[in-house]
Amino acid sequence: MGDNTEHEVKYSKGLLQSDELYNYVLETSVYPREPEPLKELRDTTAGHPKALMGTAPDAGQLIAMLLKLLNAKKIIEIGVFTGYSLLLTALTIPHDGKITAIDLDRESYEIGLPIIKKAGVDDKIDFVESEALPVIDQLLQYKENDGSFDYAYVDADKANYKNYHERLMKLVKVGGVVVYDNTLWGGTVAMPEEKAPESRKPARKSILEFNKILATDDRVQVSHVPLGDGITICRRLY
Repeated sequence: MGDNTEHEVKYSKGLLQSDELYNYVLETSVYPREPEPLKELRDTTAGHPKALMGTAPDAGQLIAMLLKLLNAKKIIEIGVFTGYSLLLTALTIPHDGKITAIDLDRESYEIGLPIIKKAGVDDKIDFVESEALPVIDQLLQYKENDGSFDYAYVDADKANYKNYHERLMKLVKVGGVVVYDNTLWGGTVAMPEEKAPESRKPARKSILEFNKILATDDRVQVSHVPLGDGITICRRLY
């Protein structure tokens, strides 16, 4: 066997030093406080062949706190999958909050939609079935959208993270927050390229480039947090 097969390289959604420690965090601090609709959606998604695409619940817990601290009402979410982060956001923001949620894959969104409706928060969501960049560019055509969003969450095609970032720096208000998911890419960002799983290499390259961009972007205050698959929190400064 070769040295670079995916089976020989360990990477996981949780990036703590052991699975036991990660599970301790989940069982002690995250799952006991997870709202029942989120647990139901997480359980429903668990059987999906791409279940790892879902937002990690420990990262979600921090995101919920950020939303409360921001008193966020106007949200944009790029990348929805079955809707864990979307439902979390809809449950957290005020009754008059609105989320523009963009994803090409409505089929996956439909998996979580009955749970979202049962939770009574579907009226806060405007789901747009589309590639994200055309939708964002359309929003930018209207001056009233500049600096009007309180919060943005990005968990879509990694090659476009830098393109999303430039546009979100116009849409999100000064003092607003953008969160990017998967910015440690299963820990492979710290691996030599030859040891990274082949399936992860294309996005790994994009993530490495994007992380460098954020590190030198003086428009944002940055915190790179090793929760889930790594999330980067960017607070717009000007």
